[in-house]
Parts: sequence; C-alpha cells; structure tokens
Amino acid sequence: MNFIQKDIRVNEAILRSEVRLIDVDGTNLGIVSIKEALARARERGLDLVEVAPNANPPVCRIMDYGKYKYQMQKRSHHKKTIEVKEIKLRPRIDEHDLELKVKNIRRFLDDGNKAKVTMMLRGREATRPEFGMKVFEKILQMLEGKFIVERKPTLEGSNITMIIAPQK
Repeated sequence: MNFIQKDIRVNEAILRSEVRLIDVDGTNLGIVSIKEALARARERGLDLVEVAPNANPPVCRIMDYGKYKYQMQKRSHHKKTIEVKEIKLRPRIDEHDLELKVKNIRRFLDDGNKAKVTMMLRGREATRPEFGMKVFEKILQMLEGKFIVERKPTLEGSNITMIIAPQK
C-alpha cells in the first residue's frame, strides 16, 4: 500500500469528537460532531475519510474510499520518469567501440529513456568538427528502429551534442 498514506483513517477509525466536514462536491459543511458526519456519509452510502489529520479540528471528506484508493494506485503506476542517459565519445573512435556505444544507445531507447550523445573534440580535432558530424551520421545509420532525433548534432564549444528520444 505504498501508493497512499498508511495512516489515513476511515469511518469509525477517526478518533476525534468534532471534524470539519467536506461534502462530495467539495462544499464545506462546517464543524460537526463525528456522529453526525458518519450519519451523513452513511446516508449517501459513502465513507468518511480523514484528509487533513493535523488540522484543528481535522478535515474529513465524504467520498467512496475504495474508488479513491483505486485512483491513487492507478495514478502511481503511470508515473514513469524519463531519464537522459549520456554517451561520450571521440571523433577517432574505432568501429567496434562505436558499435558498442550504439548498442548502449539502443538499450537506453528501448527502456524508454532519452540518449544524449556527446562528442568531445580536443586540440586539432576542434578545428575539424565535420569529422565528428560524420560519426554522428554513422550512429544514426546504425540505429535501426523507431527513434526521434530530438536535437540535431550541434557544436557547443569543444563538444558536439545530439539528443535521441524513443518514438512513442
């Protein structure tokens, strides 16, 4: 039950004598006794759920607790964070090393993450960035499958960067 707070009190588990009651549609019904709040919830066939236990008096809401729990569980399952994984390389990379880097990029994309490919240019390499651009073209040819070039290879100082994202 990691999708919601474990200390949510429902119905008879609410131990206070008075609560601030919120109706199903969100209107504030004011401060009422716990017996009256439970009676109003039962009239509608719903639950009384403590939503702000630290308030004075605690705030309780009339709602379908099972439906609320289901929605919170469903919401927590759909949260997938997309990470940007970085691959660094040089313009004079060997063929086998490039294949290994492309294999890692493909793995990142298959996992649903983005891949940032950074080529570091040092010394005389910085005067001829077109050699680095050829390596980027080769990478894109080697990557078969569905992907989107989110940011085309651009020269930024002494680095060339490109961002590749998985296609949805």
